[in-house]
Amino acid sequence: MTRFAVTGASGALGRLVIDELAKSEAPQTIRALVRSPEKAADLAARGIEVVRGDYDAPETLAAALAGVDRLLLVSSSEVGKRAPQHAAVIEAAKAAGVKLLAYTSILHADNSPMLLANEHKATEALLADYPGTVVLLRNGWYFENYFGDIAAALAHGAVAGASGEGQISAAARADYAAAAAAVLRDPPASSTTYELAGDSAFTRAELAAEIARQSGKPVSFASMSEADFSALLVQAGLPEGFAGVVADADVAAGKGALHDDSRTLSRLTGRPTETLASAVARALAAQG
Repeated sequence: MTRFAVTGASGALGRLVIDELAKSEAPQTIRALVRSPEKAADLAARGIEVVRGDYDAPETLAAALAGVDRLLLVSSSEVGKRAPQHAAVIEAAKAAGVKLLAYTSILHADNSPMLLANEHKATEALLADYPGTVVLLRNGWYFENYFGDIAAALAHGAVAGASGEGQISAAARADYAAAAAAVLRDPPASSTTYELAGDSAFTRAELAAEIARQSGKPVSFASMSEADFSALLVQAGLPEGFAGVVADADVAAGKGALHDDSRTLSRLTGRPTETLASAVARALAAQG
């Protein structure tokens, strides 16, 4: 039996989860589900089983999950299509008899005001009667979500947003991946929900100040209305609908939707989460 399977394994989070699992588990016990297997040739070269498992092609999922014991369902990146895509994976997991299904949801999904939370709520509802153990990994924001802000800040001297003085408990994508791997390795005895976020929080103004400190360039926080921020995102190239979703999330962050001080994430991983200073340094290094 294949012990572990990870969907979306060629994506940024999925790859990191597989890297974490491979630190302690034999590669042949790990199965990577991907839409295009040729894009995961590097995983196959490491001895990891790579199979086609396409959210939009349910007929691929039954075979992809056959014999799997523990599954991580990484939420789809296709906002607006997630609920039916996730439903297809969940039905295939049921049919395959997968004993543990972990799902990457969103922080405080049950009461989050974000538009982005709606599809996560729908997926959690589908999992409510899953016949095995369900672990909801309610991930907060990734530091990487702000790397675009950092590039823009260097170019324009400002971090723009609609989050006001809202506290944001972000963590590195690698921190969330380590938590997911920890749950797959050592699952809880019964279905559990984990609210996962960084150990410390920051405001957008504090992000701007940290970029300024490390870059030596003047950077300030440009606080905007939801409508103005959405328009700015469209101007920057985002589709209008998605820009509205991002701006909505930022407004919700201003009301505390991305804040959590439980430190559950670092307890799961056994290490502190990445700091704001470290994340900014990493982003600046990536700028060259």
